[in-house]
Amino acid sequence: MKKLLLVLAPLALLLASAQLVRAQNPRKSPHDKVTATVGGQTITVEYGRPYLKGRKMLGDHEPYGKVWRTGADEATTFTTTGDLMFGSLHVPAGTYALFTIPGEKEWTVILNKVSKTWGAFDYEKNKAQDLGQIKVPVEHLSSPLEQLTISLEAGARQKAMLKIAWETSSVSVPLTVH
Repeated sequence: MKKLLLVLAPLALLLASAQLVRAQNPRKSPHDKVTATVGGQTITVEYGRPYLKGRKMLGDHEPYGKVWRTGADEATTFTTTGDLMFGSLHVPAGTYALFTIPGEKEWTVILNKVSKTWGAFDYEKNKAQDLGQIKVPVEHLSSPLEQLTISLEAGARQKAMLKIAWETSSVSVPLTVH
């Protein structure tokens, strides 16, 4: 029993100190979860919400033409409890990483089957796991949006819209539940 306590005591101390560090150093970008019920199915997006903080992000810090995690920290996830159309892409029920490739006039929106990943750092390694990609036009906002915002707007019957907006750009992906 003493040997077990000698092993467990340092482990407990390590876990307690890790929790203290997290409490003292909260994430710089808060995390959010948006959910909508569409056609009896639940759609959820979980993501980190970075701020501009005076920076030029899209096309600069997050370069045009390069894969972006579409948020901060872990890759953004897109979960659906039922099959749906994501633009022109058929998506079976499940959880996917949501990546984007921003551009001035259009973005490529990607759903990847490897949902548990940090940012987009491993995207090239996991690119073969893409469920698919779609292209959507950019709408330019009249005034900058300080914090990345992803929303799910339920429409009529089995339709909804996934919106991603930040800085002066906004893109929308139509969703239709089968």
